[in-house]
Amino acid sequence: MQYRQFGKLDWEVSALGFGCMRLPTKGRHEDIDEPEATRMLRYAIDHGLNYVDTAYPYHDGNSEWFVGRVLKDGYREKVRLATKMPCWKVEAAEDFDKYLNEQLEKLQTHHIDFYLLHALSKDRWPSVRDLGVREWAEGAIADGRIGHIGFSFHDDYSVFKEIIDAYDWTFCQIQYNYMDVENQAGTRGLKYAASKGMAVVIMEPILGGRLVNPPEPIQKLWDTAAKKRTPADWALQWLWNQPEVSVVLSGMSAMQHVQENVASADVSGINTLTAEELALIERVREKYVELCHIP
Repeated sequence: MQYRQFGKLDWEVSALGFGCMRLPTKGRHEDIDEPEATRMLRYAIDHGLNYVDTAYPYHDGNSEWFVGRVLKDGYREKVRLATKMPCWKVEAAEDFDKYLNEQLEKLQTHHIDFYLLHALSKDRWPSVRDLGVREWAEGAIADGRIGHIGFSFHDDYSVFKEIIDAYDWTFCQIQYNYMDVENQAGTRGLKYAASKGMAVVIMEPILGGRLVNPPEPIQKLWDTAAKKRTPADWALQWLWNQPEVSVVLSGMSAMQHVQENVASADVSGINTLTAEELALIERVREKYVELCHIP
């Protein structure tokens, strides 16, 4: 496993993080296949992964319960744990403590290393801001319930910049991949957050799996590369090539995904792609835009 600097913190994060939103199930989304999901997550940790990400609503509320159970037997001490407050459910300042304390119970821990305000947007940010979330976060850090505060984001760049400038955040989480360079926070947001000393956590690195099995014209482009990679590996290496990226989350739902992504992370690095390879990824992006007029 390769490791990268996590913003201004004196700590290095594994290149690959485990996103617990798409765990294997027994059919229904909320019915996690716990034996298989446990095998997958512990395999990743045993191979050096040290960042586990979940959230209040994942798997209809069951992801946090599962993560609390799977991190027993010494695994909690091997990772930094991230989860997210359901900001859309917050109606009063008292709800900040209500949801955090509930999450601590579900995760069976007294301390969440990285706590995010979930899915901030132009409407949601003013709502929690005006309820005093910044002051509340300082108190939760002081009493030891959380280590660092950040936010996840799905909105326009101007909103992203406004939120970043409003507080001294430790980190943020953005949707970013080689198709989303101008969408949402985009490349501008990535670079702006990093310029502030923030760690940047990447979600949707392969667009929820949509970049894994490309149409024939895209695959023909990949086949021209001197060094052969899977489409998923191309997407991941493109992200890890950028120094502003701290950790790339993958919502893995099968052991094959875990094994392949761990192997990709093992050979990742900043500025490791050649000019020819970066140009190929640009051509792939252009071809996708040509083929798919509606994103």
